[in-house]
Amino acid sequence: MSIWTRITETLSALASGEALSAVFDRLRTPPERSVGFTIAVIALGAKMAKADGQVTRDEVTAFREVFQIAEEDTAGAARVFNLARQDVAGFEEYARRIAAMFEGQSDSLHDLIEGLFHIAMADGTYHPNEDAFLARVAEIFAMSPAEFDSLRARFVPDTSPLPETVLGIARGATLTEARAAWSRLVRANHPDALIARGLPQEAIRIAEKRMIDINRAWETIQRRAA
Repeated sequence: MSIWTRITETLSALASGEALSAVFDRLRTPPERSVGFTIAVIALGAKMAKADGQVTRDEVTAFREVFQIAEEDTAGAARVFNLARQDVAGFEEYARRIAAMFEGQSDSLHDLIEGLFHIAMADGTYHPNEDAFLARVAEIFAMSPAEFDSLRARFVPDTSPLPETVLGIARGATLTEARAAWSRLVRANHPDALIARGLPQEAIRIAEKRMIDINRAWETIQRRAA
């Protein structure tokens, strides 16, 4: 059964008029956690689309890239997106419910923020309102400013290109500290680890760019120390 079939089944609860934000409360455990992750990214993405005032074709395409949405499942994904846009609940309420759904699983929340960065950058522009939106969501997710800066550095041009920022370590950190950070990030971003913490198989490609940037940062630090 595809994840979009499961999502469609989940959305049947909405037919009775239940708010989309309330659905998150029932998606705390596997296997429905992967459904929850997907709905969370699309729902928060829909809220984020309001931040810069428009939904572009590029942003819609970005959803398809992250989740590899089959043609027959496009309508289901669009329904989630539109319901989130129309729901009167604010994005902060969504973010709090999602944080509760993934309580104690900070890596899953980081994965979710990465998906949102991917969507935000799909049109090639990082709007100040999108930055404010993502910073607030990250704060609700209990992500530190350094962790948020690390994500932003990997996705947004013209931000700090420092490899230390990418690895989430202090400038001037030792080679041993850099190696430890790199090793931790590699382990955390292995496909098996991603699936174990709730990412659907369709969303594993979120980590592809992440690993390229992590390895490049480590290689840069190694060359600098040679």
